[in-house]
Amino acid sequence: MKKYDVVVIGAGISGLLAALTLSKHGKKVLVLEKRQHIGGNCNSYMVDGYQVDTGVHAITHLVEGPFKMLMDNYFDYQPIFEDYGYYYIRTERTFVKVPSNLKDFVTFDVLPRKDRVLLSQTLTKAFTLSSFGIDLSNQSVYEFMPKNLSEDTYDFVDAMCRSLSGKPMKETSAQRVLYGSSFVRDSVTQEQFDAIIRKLEPNKHQSAESILASIIPYHLHASLQSRMTKIKKPFTSLERLATNDVNGSQGYPRKGLKALLNAVLYSLPESVEIKTECEVKSIFVQDGKVSGIEADEIYSSDIVIYTGFATELPRLIKDLPPEYIADLKNIVHNKSLTIWLGMEKEIPEFKYTGSEIWFKELAYWASPISNYDPSLAPKDKQLIGFTFIIDENNTEEHELKKAYDTIFRAVPKAEKYVDMQHEQITIPEKATVSIGGKFADIRTPIKNFYVAGTDTDKRSMGITRASYSIIELLKVLNEDGKLY
Repeated sequence: MKKYDVVVIGAGISGLLAALTLSKHGKKVLVLEKRQHIGGNCNSYMVDGYQVDTGVHAITHLVEGPFKMLMDNYFDYQPIFEDYGYYYIRTERTFVKVPSNLKDFVTFDVLPRKDRVLLSQTLTKAFTLSSFGIDLSNQSVYEFMPKNLSEDTYDFVDAMCRSLSGKPMKETSAQRVLYGSSFVRDSVTQEQFDAIIRKLEPNKHQSAESILASIIPYHLHASLQSRMTKIKKPFTSLERLATNDVNGSQGYPRKGLKALLNAVLYSLPESVEIKTECEVKSIFVQDGKVSGIEADEIYSSDIVIYTGFATELPRLIKDLPPEYIADLKNIVHNKSLTIWLGMEKEIPEFKYTGSEIWFKELAYWASPISNYDPSLAPKDKQLIGFTFIIDENNTEEHELKKAYDTIFRAVPKAEKYVDMQHEQITIPEKATVSIGGKFADIRTPIKNFYVAGTDTDKRSMGITRASYSIIELLKVLNEDGKLY
């Protein structure tokens, strides 16, 4: 029987960040992944000469936030981030920036003027209530909205809600929109991080741009990198409402998500062991305390951290309390469809950096990622990802056809230039942030057994949300006397 200080179940970004941080605190860590590949949704791979990510991504809170705290304190190598650019709305007749503050909203003529005025008043009301500490997490966006708006306005708001929560506006909380649109910030300062885990002993970080240093010119990312190393003066509440910029601290990793994954992997010390194609069959509990796991063999460990789907825990652990099982059953997941299109040439409709949202009938979120780094596509070609939320009441074939129809309705010219097409169906993150949707606690009813990842934290999305969870895990472990 092999003995480890910590066994981490799952080698997605949450599991790898857990392994990295705990190994830097002196732990001998084993990571077990049931699939062949590690990284989960934080990965890239090649398709006919194009490097596609697992889903369309934007990395948020890069100036001051949880992922930056983890990079600054634990990474030996850091990826380079390109400025993300802007968010746009595409319709049949226009292509304009998504408004991120009241000033921008005044000129957002995609929607009728009357609707813009009413929505501005609604946003001001919600922001004011939130500023006074009133919890809006159980009030839906639909309930908050004024009535008698145009169909286009309802479709626009519904599309924005789906992009933030994966759910329509009737199931998305007003609080989620405020956080997701950066009107309410919950960044993590270095001082707060130090208070959570106590200051780490100085260690020797290698000062490297990236393990996969790019050969493209150093120009796009310079302003973002300077913001990431500069202390920002926090906005007052009124300043944020008037001048909020959702794009300011977002980036895309040069060389794709693979570069971000590799930065984590190359920062792992030798005290971390990773096994793939190694599915955990059961988690052992003795006298109310975790003692190890069974996978390809038996592993003994004082601490076990689970980063998979928390809904699977009753299958792995016998005799969990019924009330705990009931809570796990209330965790909601969404499926998404991402379509990657390789284009024979760069087309004018996708000559931008950032993302676009199409909100008519079937909403999508799209980004031409080869505009950040041309090496992601063959020479003089272009790579664009389109992500949709799947209606699980329909067949995947039906949803796929509807998605392609939507893309070629939004940009008819694109169809004749398609050089490569590739589809992915994924669960983009675990617990869905929706009204009534539950989240797992990091602490479980079993001593020394913890849950981490996007099933445990509702803040932000994707990698940023996973990073929030890992910081909370470190806090809990420190409180329990398990971190050092």
